[in-house]
Amino acid sequence: MAMHSPHYAAPRRRWPWILAVLVVVVAALWTVLWNYAASKVETTIAGWRAREAKVGRVYACATQTIGGFPFRIDVTCSTPSAEFRSMQPPTAMKWKDLHVAASVFTPTRLDGELVGPMLIGPPGQLPNLSANWKQAEITVRGLPTAPERVTLTLGDTTVERVAGGGNEAVFKAKSVELNGRMVEGSAASNPVIEVALKMVGASAPTVHPAAAVPFDSDVTLLLRGLKNFAPKTWPQRFREIQAAGGRLEVTNARLQQGDVVSVANGVLGLTPRGRLDGELKMTVANIETLLKTLGLDQRMAQETAPGGQFGSAINALDRIMPGLGNMARQNAAPAVVAGIGLLGQPTELEGKRAVMMPLKFTDGTVTLGPLPVGVTPPLF
Repeated sequence: MAMHSPHYAAPRRRWPWILAVLVVVVAALWTVLWNYAASKVETTIAGWRAREAKVGRVYACATQTIGGFPFRIDVTCSTPSAEFRSMQPPTAMKWKDLHVAASVFTPTRLDGELVGPMLIGPPGQLPNLSANWKQAEITVRGLPTAPERVTLTLGDTTVERVAGGGNEAVFKAKSVELNGRMVEGSAASNPVIEVALKMVGASAPTVHPAAAVPFDSDVTLLLRGLKNFAPKTWPQRFREIQAAGGRLEVTNARLQQGDVVSVANGVLGLTPRGRLDGELKMTVANIETLLKTLGLDQRMAQETAPGGQFGSAINALDRIMPGLGNMARQNAAPAVVAGIGLLGQPTELEGKRAVMMPLKFTDGTVTLGPLPVGVTPPLF
């Protein structure tokens, strides 16, 4: 019978102990590293709050906890609040909870969840607005001080005016998705930002009667002229953009409301008075409905009357075909109007008859083709 030497058995018996010691050492090191990372997160949040407070944006939590050990870092902020003291008028926000999490393996990606409702109003006073949603998620890629991409998604969102004891709908949407990413430069030097906004089933009846009917939108913008991401108020940023000759490039904008479809692209800048200036090339299908929705059909009727701005052009149609001018006056038929150059050029959009026309911003004054639409407020 073969006999096993005792000097072979002893090492085998030590292996479980060695493995157990290694596990304990690794676990201890991991715990130290996790606690170090958690403390860095807390320090980073505190530093970010301090920088934001210098420009009048104050953020706070009723309580803040950090957990998620061993593989995540979770930050929970109960009853978060924000005060924007540099805004005119100053505005305060408060909502129920904020959860932010990051995996220790991908620390440059933060996933957050906002829990409503969110109350909005003057600091220290009763709120004017209340916002709520089915879900609200935010994802940030990059460092908190130098984000590279931010995504906000909202589902079944409602904003109501609660001042005065009533609940008046201000904004509703089935879904909202907002994406921002840096496409050129860096957070410290001349960043160029792309912003994409998609909304489905959105309406804003208090903004304009035309916005009361639900619409879908898909807009992509490119913002040039920023110096950096240093904490500043938005009026300061807009002044920098104007001084640097910056611009807002509308690379794609599509809006659909019922059977009206419009697309636009172009470039807008800022005047020394802080007002929008530039031109968008806009193509609209079923423009008859749009003119009526915007209340421009009556204005068109006035302009095409015998004494109106385009009366002589309309009268010229009668010389081509008796009765054609009267048809244009009564119906403001877009095809006829486009044909004589009153609004724009006839074209086709997504298989539908359409008109291509300029949407001009002249130091804040907005015109659609020859028709005045309104005035935009100054940005600084």
